[in-house]
Amino acid sequence: MSVASNSFSEIDTRINQVALSMLPFVGGALAKQLINYCGSAEAVFTSPIRHLKRIPGIGDKIIGGIKNATDLLEKAEKEVFRCQQADINILAYTDEEYPERLRHIYDAPILIYYKGKANLNHHRILSIVGTRQATPYGREVVESLISELSMYQPLIVSGLAYGVDISTHRAALKYGLPTVGVMGSGMDIIYPAVHREEAYQMLAEGGLLTENPLGTKPDARKFPARNRIIAALSDATIVIEAAEKGGALITANLANDYDREVFAVPGNWNQPYSKGCNKLIKQHKAHILTQVNDIVEMLNWDCEFNAKKKLNQPVLQVAIDEDEQQVVDVLSRQSEAMIMDNLSWHTQFSISKLASILLSLEFKGVIKSLPGKKYQMVGY
Repeated sequence: MSVASNSFSEIDTRINQVALSMLPFVGGALAKQLINYCGSAEAVFTSPIRHLKRIPGIGDKIIGGIKNATDLLEKAEKEVFRCQQADINILAYTDEEYPERLRHIYDAPILIYYKGKANLNHHRILSIVGTRQATPYGREVVESLISELSMYQPLIVSGLAYGVDISTHRAALKYGLPTVGVMGSGMDIIYPAVHREEAYQMLAEGGLLTENPLGTKPDARKFPARNRIIAALSDATIVIEAAEKGGALITANLANDYDREVFAVPGNWNQPYSKGCNKLIKQHKAHILTQVNDIVEMLNWDCEFNAKKKLNQPVLQVAIDEDEQQVVDVLSRQSEAMIMDNLSWHTQFSISKLASILLSLEFKGVIKSLPGKKYQMVGY
C-alpha cells in the first residue's frame, strides 16, 4: 500500500482498522462485532456512547478505550506509514486478499500483516508443524514428504521455529514450493534470529505473516495465538514428531476445532517426540500418515489432478524417444515451471543426462527454459 496509490479515505480507513486491532480488551471476535453493529471501523470511534452500550459484550472499559483513542489513532497512523515504507501489506478481514480459509473461523484476527508474493488463497495449502527438537528421522520425513508433494504444488505453511518448522521451510525452498512463515512477533523481528536468511529467501516466492504490529516481541503468550492462524490457513495440518504436550498438539487440536483434516506421522512408542503423534492417532484426532497418497486421497487431489492431466495432456507434433517422453510426462502434470533438481528427482535421471534431454526437447520446441534453471511445457 502506498500513498500514491490510495486515496486519503482509504488510508484513514486502514488507520482506524489498525487502531481497532490495538484496542485493549478487544480481540478479533469483539472487533468484528463492533464493526457489524457500527458499520465500519471509523464508525466505531465516532458512535455515541449510548449506541456502544447496546452492543453485547461491550462494557465500560472498552467504551472508555474507544472514546479516549486519540493516542491510539496516532500510533495506528504511524504503523500504517511504517508498513507502507517497508512494503508490508495490511489486510483487514473485509478485504478480498484476506485469506478466505482464515476469515471464517470464529476467532480470526481483524487484520494481518503480510509481506511476500504467495497467494494466501492458493487452491492447495498444507500446514506442517512439529517439535523444536526434531530428530534425524523427523527431518528425513519432512524432506521426503515435501519432495513428493512438490508435483502437486501446494503452498506450505509453518511457524519459522526451530526443528520441524524450519526444516519444512528449507525443504519447500529446495523443491521450489511457495512457503509462508506465520510469526509470533512483529514483522520487523525475525524470531529466532538465526532463521533470518531463510525468512528473506521465503519472501521471493512465499512470504511472512503475523497479526502483531511492528515492534512486537516474541513473548511466549503470542505463540498459541500464532498457532490458530497456522491451523486455519490450510486445508490440512500435518504433525511430524511431537511431545505429549506442546505447540504442535495445540495446532492439531485447533485444526480439529476448525473442521480441518489433521495427519500425524507415527513413530516408535518409546521415543518422546513420537508420543504426541501416536496419541493424536490413538484418540482419532488425526489420520495416520505413512505416505503422501494418504494426503492426496483424503483431500481429493488425485481426482482433481487426474482430470487436469487428462485435459492438458499435450499432443506433440514431433517424435520423441522414451527418455524424453518421461520428462514430458512429468512437466505436463505441473501448473508451474519446475526447477532442474526437482525434475531430476522425479525422473531419476542424473543432472548431466537430464540436461542433454532438456536441450533436445527445447530444440524440438516441446519445452522452454526459464530463468533459474526452470523448465515448462510450451503453451503452458
